[in-house]
Amino acid sequence: MYAEGEPAVSQRILVVDDETPVLTLLTRSLEKEGFHIIANRDGAQVLEIIRSQRPEMVILDINLPLVNGLEVCRRTREISQIPIIIISGRSSSEDKLQAFTLGADDYITKPLSLQELLARVRAVLRRSVTSSSDHVPTNFRCLGIEIDFQSRCILSFGREVKTTPIEFDLLKVLTMNSGKVLPHRVLLRQVWGPEYGEEREYLRVHLSHLRRKLEPDPSHPRYIQTVPRVGYRFNAPIPIEAAA
Repeated sequence: MYAEGEPAVSQRILVVDDETPVLTLLTRSLEKEGFHIIANRDGAQVLEIIRSQRPEMVILDINLPLVNGLEVCRRTREISQIPIIIISGRSSSEDKLQAFTLGADDYITKPLSLQELLARVRAVLRRSVTSSSDHVPTNFRCLGIEIDFQSRCILSFGREVKTTPIEFDLLKVLTMNSGKVLPHRVLLRQVWGPEYGEEREYLRVHLSHLRRKLEPDPSHPRYIQTVPRVGYRFNAPIPIEAAA
């Protein structure tokens, strides 16, 4: 039986991998955990499956025929905020950066550890539920930045800023702790879940994207500040306003 906060047994996961042994292994392993699996080997069909069968998550291999996983990720983000976990034999920082830039929630390298994969699946699913139900103030304002937490809308000097789900959740945690230094491990666990803590590159990538979207001069950040060897802090140039 699942503990409180764990995924319900009826949750549907779309698994996309063109390697039959990997697809079979993932399907059987996730089904044993109570998930309903939609197995597919063709990236070109992913959008239609998302529209018609409405899975709660996509586990997506990069190396797919016809349409590769990164392109599938990009197209998916145009129509849906569904959680996406990338699985790949590529382990370079550049590959991970590209995946996160296109909207992936997590990135796991092959050969897969099933225990790690299951932990990551549960963490991402849990976050997708709790991020919309946590009690937070309605909005946040400081010089140039306005955030509506309920509609997940961000304005920077009157211009709407588009973010990925992870970027928004990171900004929410930082702004709700404005002025406080949040250690790397704390940020990772609050945004990604308790299974995380050492993946500092995740923070570097996503916060770099946020700076490019929010900061007047990303090379000299006004808002999202790095505290060397410790973590990050959201610095409000003038007193903030947060309405409940």
